[in-house]
Amino acid sequence: MISLLIMNDNNLLNPLDLSNIIDDDSEFIPLLSQEDEDQMNQQDVPDILSILPLRNTVLFPGVVIPITVGRDKSINLIKDAYKGDKIIGVVAQKDVAIEDPSFEELNSVGTVASVLKMLRMPDGNTTIIIQGKRRFRLDKCVQTEPYIKCSVKPFPETKGSIQDKEFMATVASLKDLALQIIQHSPNIPSDAAFAIRNIESQTFLINFISSNMNMDVNTKQELLEIEDHKKRATKVLSLLTKELQMLELKNQIQSKVRTDIDKQQREYFLNQQLRTIQEELGGSTPDREVAELRERAKTKKWSKPVAEIFQKECDRISRMNPAAAEYSVILNYLELLLDLPWNELTNDNFDLKHAEKVLDKDHYGLEKVKARILEYLAVLKLKRDMKSPIMCLYGPPGVGKTSLGKSIAKALGRKYVRMSLGGLRDEAEIRGHRKTYIGAMPGRIIQNLKKSKSSNPVFVLDEIDKLGNDFHGDPSSALLEVLDPEQNNTFYDNYVEIDYDLSNVLFIATANSLSRVQPALMDRMEIIEINGYTLEEKTQIALKHLMPKQLEAHGVKKDQIKISGKLIEYIIDNYTRESGVRGLEKKLASVVRGVAKQIAMEEKYNPVLTETDIHRILGATIFHSDKKQGNEVAGVVTGLAWTSVGGDILFVEASISRGKGKLTLTGNLGDVMKESAVIALAYLKAHAHQLNLDYRVFEQWDIHIHVPEGATPKDGPSAGITMLTALASAFSQRKVKNGLAMTGEITLRGKVLPVGGIKEKILAARRAGIKDIILSAENKKDIDEIAKEYLKDLRFTYVKEMIEVIEFALMKEKVKEPLDVRYFPESKSDKNGFEEVPVKEIRSQLAKGKSSKR
Repeated sequence: MISLLIMNDNNLLNPLDLSNIIDDDSEFIPLLSQEDEDQMNQQDVPDILSILPLRNTVLFPGVVIPITVGRDKSINLIKDAYKGDKIIGVVAQKDVAIEDPSFEELNSVGTVASVLKMLRMPDGNTTIIIQGKRRFRLDKCVQTEPYIKCSVKPFPETKGSIQDKEFMATVASLKDLALQIIQHSPNIPSDAAFAIRNIESQTFLINFISSNMNMDVNTKQELLEIEDHKKRATKVLSLLTKELQMLELKNQIQSKVRTDIDKQQREYFLNQQLRTIQEELGGSTPDREVAELRERAKTKKWSKPVAEIFQKECDRISRMNPAAAEYSVILNYLELLLDLPWNELTNDNFDLKHAEKVLDKDHYGLEKVKARILEYLAVLKLKRDMKSPIMCLYGPPGVGKTSLGKSIAKALGRKYVRMSLGGLRDEAEIRGHRKTYIGAMPGRIIQNLKKSKSSNPVFVLDEIDKLGNDFHGDPSSALLEVLDPEQNNTFYDNYVEIDYDLSNVLFIATANSLSRVQPALMDRMEIIEINGYTLEEKTQIALKHLMPKQLEAHGVKKDQIKISGKLIEYIIDNYTRESGVRGLEKKLASVVRGVAKQIAMEEKYNPVLTETDIHRILGATIFHSDKKQGNEVAGVVTGLAWTSVGGDILFVEASISRGKGKLTLTGNLGDVMKESAVIALAYLKAHAHQLNLDYRVFEQWDIHIHVPEGATPKDGPSAGITMLTALASAFSQRKVKNGLAMTGEITLRGKVLPVGGIKEKILAARRAGIKDIILSAENKKDIDEIAKEYLKDLRFTYVKEMIEVIEFALMKEKVKEPLDVRYFPESKSDKNGFEEVPVKEIRSQLAKGKSSKR
């Protein structure tokens, strides 16, 4: 902070001790005492002064500084002054970049200076030592050549009083802060502290500190122009406090850096010693690790770009200190590159008969999927470089979607990989993290390929419809690249940072509901629907697959338990309600455990199981299948519904009562189902004449539509024709055809539109004993795809118009004790609220002995 500087017309050169400038025989320049200051203040300021412009410093009264003079005008001025009274005016210029400043480019306040010494330096420059005397203000310029001369005015001084306690405290604080800065700064000589302690004059102390502070010229000029010494002391104190804080912070940072460097040096020496010890013990050193990595790389089948990146990273790690944090990151990265199966493919088994045999053995039914797999194998056999298809097996839980992937891998002779996507929310799970993050790792696609050690496995993406998304990103969007055959040959993982070829991977996705799959993702996959199993299929699956599996799992021999197909059907009907066989497998496991307990306890039992045994092991029946109902009540119609566990039948009940035409809907119905009821009623009102109904009856009868099992939410448009038929039956009081069920969407135009889930609905109708089914004509194609054995004893009626449904579903015969559904004319009332009864009606009632009290 406090040091003497050589200035080259304000260009900072280097710190200099005055003893290097002044010869041994020169007089000693002491610090300014109070007497010297008083004597200096009594001296008059000359009217005309030669002006020496300064660039990077400001001269304060009483302060001695060395200046190197380089400009011709400045040298001439110094020579003339040194020959004369040695008094000059020193003023800082406004812009330090100006080489030859004019009068207007100088600050207005400067300092009278005395030239103490003029020296010729070895490099040819002229150096002068000057001491400030008093401040002055420039008035007018009287000369510009050979140097500037100006008329000046004395600058008013407002000294601080010794009696002012605040001023004295401020000066004391200045001295303390200056000493602290000298102590913290290694660049300031210790002699400066001695100088500060020995300054007696408060004014000179302020000037001395102001002159030597580490501040820019403008700040120092502002301090010079402050008249009141007390205000200037306060300003200097504020600036010194900031400088001390910066210096302390700088020292803290340097200390921390020095500690880190010392720690690194210590670790380096320890690592060198550890390396020597490892070599003595025959262990692996970092150099040997890198050599082993290079050796392993010779057997890899990767492409040239991958090899170049590997070599580059190997060269980088070989130059790196093993103690560095990045060393382990690069080492892990290199090991991953070596572990990945670059262009390593397993040989496919192109024996189509073998593949068909494996698929049939592991899975009963699922003909569509098996046919698609065999087609793929056939084409792959003919054209070896065919891109793998990306299939999505869509269907209810427990139908064998996931296990089918394992069978496909077995049939093809490929490795099997399964990746569960349920609940996956972070995009980095697919694409990986960048290596710069702590704990970074590749995505799960790359990780699974590393585990499989093959670039063409059967890769099952399980539960693709359960993908989530949040602020971490959308994993389903990241899968777009994985599941696009045109893009996945250059799959980019953020950790690997090299394109990886996924085109040989056979991706099989599974989903329970397509409504939750992103449309763009669905577009990239070949959707194959797997419907629920029929009762016969479930029975065969249980006998051929589930029972042998459970017997083996529980250690029970074949001859120790015998279960018939009829008994399995009984379990399916009364203890399970599902499209798949997962629940059935659990029930069979319970049955086998019950028998295993009897075997283990050496109890006597009959190996041939009966319904009584099933009741004893599984308890009371859980489900009761809905059966068809009679047609004795008007307004009750059987509908067909699709659920996540298969098809089911439901009953739509419509009831009417005298009222004002209010429509009530109950049964936990969704918005779409409620809209179907409104559309059905609107259509019935518009076409009342076709049912021989007076259109006005709808204004006098309240309507209530209810779908039983109110605790179960219901929604969808497929109950439209069922509601229409129920309303038509309720208003006409005609019977509904016995053994009839229906499903279809309706419109206000009277059209019947197709619906989905036909196979499940047909199976549910068959289980309930339904014989006749009404469908939209456009659903005929769905019936054609169903195996003939499932359609046995069923009759289908295909309709296009809603009126066709009513004509087929309603019988001419009315129900027993039908309601009198007709329009009742409203009677008129007078202004007092009494009804106006015609005279003829009154006479008629009187004649019959009836009195009218109205």
